[in-house]
Amino acid sequence: MYYPNIFLFEHDSRTEPGFDVSRPAAAPERETDVLRHGIRLISDRLPKSWRVDVAERVQGGQDSRRADAIVDLTAPDGSRAVLVFEAKRSIVVRDLPAVLGHLQAVISALDSAEAAVVPVVAGRYLAPSVRKWLHDHQVSFVDATGNLQLILERPALYLRDAGSDHDPWRGPGRPRSTLQGPPAARVVRALVDYRSPITVTELVHRSQASTGATYRAVEFLEREALLERGPRGRIETVHWRRTLERWSEDYGFQQNNTVSAYLQPRGLEALITELQGHGGLKYALTGSLAAQRLAPYASPRLAMIYARDPAVVVSKLDLRAVEAGANVLIATTDYDVVFDRTVETNRLRFVAPSQTAVDLLTAPGRGPAEGQALLDWMGTHEADWRR
Repeated sequence: MYYPNIFLFEHDSRTEPGFDVSRPAAAPERETDVLRHGIRLISDRLPKSWRVDVAERVQGGQDSRRADAIVDLTAPDGSRAVLVFEAKRSIVVRDLPAVLGHLQAVISALDSAEAAVVPVVAGRYLAPSVRKWLHDHQVSFVDATGNLQLILERPALYLRDAGSDHDPWRGPGRPRSTLQGPPAARVVRALVDYRSPITVTELVHRSQASTGATYRAVEFLEREALLERGPRGRIETVHWRRTLERWSEDYGFQQNNTVSAYLQPRGLEALITELQGHGGLKYALTGSLAAQRLAPYASPRLAMIYARDPAVVVSKLDLRAVEAGANVLIATTDYDVVFDRTVETNRLRFVAPSQTAVDLLTAPGRGPAEGQALLDWMGTHEADWRR
């Protein structure tokens, strides 16, 4: 295979004064800079016995499809692999199907029968959700912070490295990159709890979040391919399960609330009986006890409770504070959305299924498995819980 403008990366670049293979000092401003830094990261992690030949801006066949770079790797035994690069200064999950489609079109036009051909996405910074999508679709990647994954079958090669989980060059005023905070929680819960389609104006009303916070959360979810909007901006589809799983990366029952541990010496059955006898308590059950009424997984061993006044709840339920061996966790929270759309049954108050699922996904022990089981139930009984 012949490529014009080939140059060879030497493998001693790690010894160059001031060179940081994990992250450039300044943000790469051009896609060419992103590309070259990504190739350098890969090259510097290969054994010196490997040959790395690079051609930039290569035409794929007779049509207009072009690769940002094609890298020819040659192992010491002479076996070869070809990396086809697409470099982006900024990339979000929503963009990835088109990027992969372009790479596959370039690959199909190449005459490379004698070597394995592998698509590679290079970015200035690739968020965890982007890296997960690429990993799930078996696409290699590299970013300028040092996040890297390259897998070849022949010659056999596996390269993986970790860079940053946060964009180090994200400045003020840039788009929201997380679902942290009570306003985002309100928007997520409203999007999941209510059926689509829905306008942003309706979402502001239902979530009770500010207009600005609502737009920021919607734009983030759209970039992450977790919702789809129509031509006029109306939200047509919400991928509610993936949205809850994504929210669980930024919100957790114990991570985002003040949680105290207690023991009910007579067990959870006694706890339930006490709760049923104190109807005036301001609380909401979540976790295993809340999931059990919908999707029984196993006998609950831990009670998780949101309480507006924990001292009153502890006193009425005769709980004992403990440092170990707790079977009750009580949380006070700034996330008032946990009390929205609660469900009352059998003289007990439960958080909404969407809140239960996220709390389980971030709970200790078998909680995440229970959370996935509840999400499965929600997927087959959507009419029973979505409004």
